[in-house]
Parts: sequence; structure tokens; C-alpha cells
Amino acid sequence: MKAVILAGGKGSRLAPYTKVLPKPLMPIGDDMPILEILLRQLKRYGVDEVTLAVGYSAGLLRAFFQDGSRLGLNISYSFEDQPLGTAGPLSLLEGLDDTFLVMNGDVLTSLHFPDLIDSHRKSGAAATIASYVKKVKIDLGVLRTSVEREVVGYMEKPTYEFTVSMGIYVFEPRVLSHIGYREHLDFPDLVLRLVAAGEKVMSYPFEGYWMDLGRFEDYEQAVKDFEQLKPQLLGPQDEELASLPELSEQA
Repeated sequence: MKAVILAGGKGSRLAPYTKVLPKPLMPIGDDMPILEILLRQLKRYGVDEVTLAVGYSAGLLRAFFQDGSRLGLNISYSFEDQPLGTAGPLSLLEGLDDTFLVMNGDVLTSLHFPDLIDSHRKSGAAATIASYVKKVKIDLGVLRTSVEREVVGYMEKPTYEFTVSMGIYVFEPRVLSHIGYREHLDFPDLVLRLVAAGEKVMSYPFEGYWMDLGRFEDYEQAVKDFEQLKPQLLGPQDEELASLPELSEQA
């Protein structure tokens, strides 16, 4: 099975660290980059071909992962010379002629990818979005007012729940026909376009571990979580993890 990992963002919310390393190369426990954890998970679950959609710091990513043979994968690279959003880079790819995975390159999760794919195929959907219930606490008193500005409710530091995208998708090849070549397009707009065209789009609720590493506080938490969750995230290892190559040696 094929997977596409979006690894072209600048990671501006993790600055100044991402001024030195692209976000997918930011280390989690054992000095293992975020992206390497994802790649090892994909290999473990039967994915053998991965395309990295790159832009910012593409040279560092290519130097580090090369052709993927160190991880038992066939890795290719798709370069966008101008930002195309989150979905637009898919318009540059060829050979996606069967069900394929797409994911952000900055997520840490214990999601069992085969279960997600199986659910997608059984549904007959064009697209399935892995979803997570995210709790958001408001650290202030929240007022409810009428149109006349009269206070009708007051909640002290409430917590709200939202069903959010995990940044992990399963697509059928026909989805690509809804993306113009080199069109700047984000996933929310693509999903709305699919729904408007009468395509079925499903969600796949997940209750395990998931962390989007776009914010510094989430990145710090992921680093703390990794050692405890390592067996769950990477699975049993028959041998020690291969030591990471030095970027200077790969340049």
C-alpha cells in the first residue's frame, strides 16, 4: 500500500527550533525524529511505498531519509516550489491508482492503520478522516448574552469538546479528480467539494493516543509521553533500532 506524508510546512509555531530543523526532523525520545516514528509505524503495518511531499528544507529531509532502504521502505519525494496548501500537493503525484493513506508529518499516535483502512473500505466512501474528540478548556468566565446584550448565562472556565481531524486520511484515487493541477487547496475545502459532488466522506473515531505537534507545549508533552508509549507506538522490536545517520554525513 502507498502513503503520502505532508512534510513541506515551515513549522513556524515551533520557532526558533524549526529555523534549524524542519518540523518532521524534530526529535522525540531516543533522538528519533517525528517523521521517522511515522515511517516505522507505516512499515510495521504493511505500507511499502511512501511519498514525502516536501518544500521547506527539502534537502535536509532527502539527505536524512534518502531512498528509505534503511527503514525497509521505498521513499520518493514530491517537491512543491510554491505553497499549495494541505491538499494541493496531491495534484503533483502520479501512480496513486488504489486506496492510499495521506497524513501530516507531525502527528504522534497509536492509531492502528489497518483498522482505519478496513473501516474505510467497508464503508465504500471516497474519503475517510481519522477523528478525535479534543477537549478545549477556556480559562475565563464565559458569558451568554441576548441580542440586546442582556446576560442570560455565565459559565466559569468551561470545557468544550470538538471532534477534530487527526490529520490522517484514507482516499480513493477518484478524489484526485477534484483537485486541480497545482491548485492551492486545503483539506477542509477538498472535503466540502467532495460532499457537494455527492461523494461519501466518513469519519473514523479514535480514542487512543494522538498528539498534533504543531505547538511547542504539545511537542514538549509528546517528548515526555514517548518513553512510556514507545512499545505501543513502535511495537516489539526484534533488534535495537538502527542508529540515526548524521546529517553531515548524508549531505
